[in-house]
Amino acid sequence: MVDESKPQKDFIREIIDEDIRTGKHNGRIHTRFPPEPNGYLHIGHAKAICLNFGIAEEYGGKCNLRFDDTNPTKEEEEYVRSIIEDVRWLGFDWEDRLYYGSDYFDQMCDWAMELVKKGKAYVDDLTSEQIRDHRGTLTASGTDSPHRDRSIEENVDLFERMKRGEFGDGEKVLRAKIDMAHPNMNMRDPVMYRILHRPHHNTGDKWCIYPMYDWAHGLEDSIERITHSLCTLEFENHRPLYDWFIDQLDDVYHPQQIEFARLNLTYTIMSKRKLLELVKSKLVNGWDDPRMPTISGMRRRGYPPEAIKDFCSRVGVAKVNSTIAIELLEHCVREHLNKTARRFMGVLDPLKVTIENLPAGHEELMEASNNPEDPEAGTRQVPFGREIYIEREDFMEDPPKKFFRLSPGREVRFRNAYIATCTDVIKDEGVVKGLVCEVDLDSRGGNPPDGRRVKGTLHWVSAYKALDAEIRLYDRLFKVENPMGEGGDFSELMDPGSLIIREGCKVEPAVREMGALETFQFERTGYFTIDPDTTDDKLVINRTITLKDTWARLQKKGGH
Repeated sequence: MVDESKPQKDFIREIIDEDIRTGKHNGRIHTRFPPEPNGYLHIGHAKAICLNFGIAEEYGGKCNLRFDDTNPTKEEEEYVRSIIEDVRWLGFDWEDRLYYGSDYFDQMCDWAMELVKKGKAYVDDLTSEQIRDHRGTLTASGTDSPHRDRSIEENVDLFERMKRGEFGDGEKVLRAKIDMAHPNMNMRDPVMYRILHRPHHNTGDKWCIYPMYDWAHGLEDSIERITHSLCTLEFENHRPLYDWFIDQLDDVYHPQQIEFARLNLTYTIMSKRKLLELVKSKLVNGWDDPRMPTISGMRRRGYPPEAIKDFCSRVGVAKVNSTIAIELLEHCVREHLNKTARRFMGVLDPLKVTIENLPAGHEELMEASNNPEDPEAGTRQVPFGREIYIEREDFMEDPPKKFFRLSPGREVRFRNAYIATCTDVIKDEGVVKGLVCEVDLDSRGGNPPDGRRVKGTLHWVSAYKALDAEIRLYDRLFKVENPMGEGGDFSELMDPGSLIIREGCKVEPAVREMGALETFQFERTGYFTIDPDTTDDKLVINRTITLKDTWARLQKKGGH
C-alpha cells in the first residue's frame, strides 16, 4: 500500500547525504535526465524527471536535459521537440544545459580507438545472429569469435575503414574485449559500434557508425561530469560494464550509477514500443490521445502538472519493482482540481424543461460560486430562463424509493435558482420529450423561505443562452488491470468504451472564457478541459476525470 503522506527520505537521497558528508565530488550534485528521442514520454518518465530535477533543486545542484540519440533508425526531431515541451510543462528548467549524446560522437570515437590500441577492443565480422549464438547462456560460457585475436594494427585499420564507410550495414562491428566466460552476459565482449548508413537528426550524414547505448551512456555522463547517474533497475546488470568502459580509459571522470525501480501502473502499458504500435495501427488518435499514459496525452486530458508531480512524490523511490494503482494518480488529479478548478454547469444528455409560471422569453441572472473550495475565486452570473435543460437521467416518471431527483409531483432545487415541481410530462410515442415545471418564486437562490427540506439538487443550463458542445468522455484505455501480463494481442484488451463522443451537449456560456487545456468542473458530472480542436465555430471538451474517487475505498480494503 502506498502511503499518501510525503515519502520518507529514500535510499538515493541517503546516498547523496553520505556523499556530501564525506566530501565526495567535492560536495557537487549534478544529475541528468537522459531520454532517447524514439517516442513520446509517459508517466514513468515523469517519475524520472521529478527525481533527477527534484534532487538537483533540493541539494542546490544542477540537472541536464540530454538526448541519448545513438540510434538514427528510431529517433526523430518530432520526439525531441515533444520531450522538451513535456519537461518544461512539468515545471523544470535545465537552464543552458541542453545536450545531445551525438554532440560527443567525435570524443567517443577517439576513446574507442584508445581501447583498440590498448588491445581491449577488436573489429568482428560475425553477424548479429552469430554474435548472439556465440554469447552462451546463463549457465554456459560464450565462445570466442574467430576474429577476437586480430592484431592491434589490423583492428586500427579496420576501425578506421568502418568510420570511412568502406563496409555495408552489419558487415562489421567493434566489440570490447572482456571475457566470454564472464557470469554477467553483458560483459561477454559487448558490441560498441555498429555500421548504419543512415542520416542522423542532429549530425546529418557525418557518421555511418553509431555507438551502442552501453558504450555511449557512461561516457556522456563522464563528459558532463555527472555525479549521480540515476537509472531504472533494468540497467543494474549493465553497471559493471558502465564502470569497466570508464576504468579502461586514461584520465576520465567516473560518475556513480545508481538504480531505482521504474514506475508500473495498473490498466496501463508503459512500453514505448507498444505505445508506438497503438499509434501506428491507429488504435488511438496519436501520441497525445487523452487515453494514452504519455505526458502529452495527460496534458490534453486536463491533468495538471502539479498533480502528476504530487503523484510521483507519493509513489516515492524504491529499490524493488512494484505496480501502483492508477486510482492513486486519479486521486491526485481530483485533489488538486477540487481546490483550483472553476465550476460551471453543463448538460451532456439534454432534456428540455419549461417553467410554466414564468412568462415567455423570461431571462434573469443567478449568482453562482466559481469554486466553493476557494473563497477568493469569486462568483459569476449564470443566465436562467423560462426554458432550461437538465440531464435526462435526472428525471424518472416512476422512480424507485431513494430516487431524489425530478419526478412528477416531486420538488427539487435547480442549483442557485429556484425550487421546482414537475407538473407535466411531454411525450411522443411513449418517449419523454420534455417536462413542464412550476417554480416557487419565493425560493430564488434555491432555498425555500419556510425552511422545508428538499433533498434533490439538479444542475441546468439556459435553453436561450446555452452553447452547443461536443464532449469527449475519456476513460481508461484498457479494461484489465495488467494488460502487459495477459499475453496475446494486447489490443484485444482495450476497452471499447474508453472514448464516447457526445454531440449536442449544452453548456453555460461562461465556459468560452476558458482557454485551451484549461481544466474546470461541470458540477455533479466531473472535471473537463477545452480540447485544442476547439474553433470559433465548434466547442470541443474533453472529460478529464469523473468525480467518483475510488482511492479511499481501495485504502480501506487494504488494496494497492
